[in-house]
Amino acid sequence: MKKLLSLLLAVAMVATMLTGCGAGGSANKVGVSMPTKSLQRWNQDGENMKKLLEAAGYTVDLQYADNIVETQVSQIENMINSGCKVLVIAAVEGDSLGTVLAQAKEKNIPVIAYDRLIMNSDAVSYYATFDNYMVGTKQGQYIEQELGLASGAGPFNIELITGDPGDNNARFFFGGAMDVLQKYIDNGQLVVKSGQVDFDTVATQSWSTENAQNRFDAIISANYADGTKLDAVLASNDSTAMGVTNSLEANYAGNHDNWPIITGQDCDIANVKNMIAGKQAMSIFKDTRTLAAKTVEMVDALMKGGEAPVNDKETYDNGTGIIPSYLCEPVFADVNNYKELLIDSGYYTADQLQ
Repeated sequence: MKKLLSLLLAVAMVATMLTGCGAGGSANKVGVSMPTKSLQRWNQDGENMKKLLEAAGYTVDLQYADNIVETQVSQIENMINSGCKVLVIAAVEGDSLGTVLAQAKEKNIPVIAYDRLIMNSDAVSYYATFDNYMVGTKQGQYIEQELGLASGAGPFNIELITGDPGDNNARFFFGGAMDVLQKYIDNGQLVVKSGQVDFDTVATQSWSTENAQNRFDAIISANYADGTKLDAVLASNDSTAMGVTNSLEANYAGNHDNWPIITGQDCDIANVKNMIAGKQAMSIFKDTRTLAAKTVEMVDALMKGGEAPVNDKETYDNGTGIIPSYLCEPVFADVNNYKELLIDSGYYTADQLQ
């Protein structure tokens, strides 16, 4: 009988360990909600975070929402109900999570907005991201330098494309770049032949490569089909930059000579290959390993009952007040430094960029 009782006790202990992450709640479970697997960077972000959190001893519920708001809402509800103690969320759409996050607040579950600020929700505890305004600033400065604008060169033709209008980051990217470039548009050194310059017009739903390509097909057809040279394209990220290059390939019959300067962001493999081939000038490198590691530090502090480390308490207002943030610094990669930044650092192997 004693052996049987001991066996039953052991089974019960194992069962408790195995089911602790279920409805009964787990003392160390973290929910990580990513927007989609369709962009390389979110796969890297999610997997980096999962690996680091598990190495720190936490159980991780990692979910991808296929860029569907309703799917993300459902996944977050499941995370809340299954006992997650902290939520890390990269929102599909920053304005659409208020109701589900109210449930998290009711259960005193801290929420870290990851790289995309969640808007109009007082349930957001912290924000972890790169300095998004600086991303745009560096893109604008790159165009300024490469075209010699500060020295008075010009006029040059430029077109503009940014990201999803529901992503608060897109406004920071675009704003940072335009704070560099607007004066050159105003004085005529930069000419936007399409006339499309305001955020709402140049935004790209879902950061979609296809949507970007369709818009640029129309721009090229209407403004550059007669051989007028397009000198630069401010593209806020790599998926929109890819749409631009796809359009140029189709309309310029693969002739890469005198292609415009095209900016980007994320250093996706396909875009780095385009940089090497001369089809994209630069991409902002945001080392997601750094952001994931900092987010894990924030989670760890919260799980231990402390406050998350931050370095900015002024910049990011989500409509309910300033959200304490940790901002990592971005750098740019081009043909001159991509090997050092991307290969020597171990972010990619040389084979991946062949």
